[in-house]
Amino acid sequence: MRNSSSVLRSGLTVAVAALPLALAAVPAVAGPGISVSTTGSTVSVTTSSCTQINGSWGTASLLTSSQGSFAQGRQVTLSGTSTSQSAAWSSVSPGTYTVIVVCSDGTTAGTQSVVVSTAPSPSRSASPSASPSRGVMGGVGGGTTDYGTVTLVAGGALVGAGLLGTAWYLRRRNKPYRL
Repeated sequence: MRNSSSVLRSGLTVAVAALPLALAAVPAVAGPGISVSTTGSTVSVTTSSCTQINGSWGTASLLTSSQGSFAQGRQVTLSGTSTSQSAAWSSVSPGTYTVIVVCSDGTTAGTQSVVVSTAPSPSRSASPSASPSRGVMGGVGGGTTDYGTVTLVAGGALVGAGLLGTAWYLRRRNKPYRL
């Protein structure tokens, strides 16, 4: 028993000693970064990382795969409020792009890649199709065919004969067996 309690005490001591090291490895405040979205040929970015300095929130740049620096991309000034800043690029051709946001104080709010795909063109039919005269007839299950009187009488006679045969069989089965 004595041996296990000393092991427990030493284990707790090591855990308490390692706690400051574990907390130091995690950054104190993680930045919210940026959020990039596409709608058709429009790319937009939002962030809440930047602060306004001299009336400017910062700048966002849209870089193609062949461009290597922030200055080479299509730059747009961020606009917004103290809680959210945004920028957008329209008429962006299909491809892979990198969005970089630099705040007015010179810090980078974030970098994110985005893929712009071609928007499917809506297909139109040459002329409107004629609507069915009797509707869809969902769930009718073959009842849309107009059967003649003879067919209906023959079907009714078969159903009646089946009912009579069932009643006769059940009545005979109900009686006890006699020798």
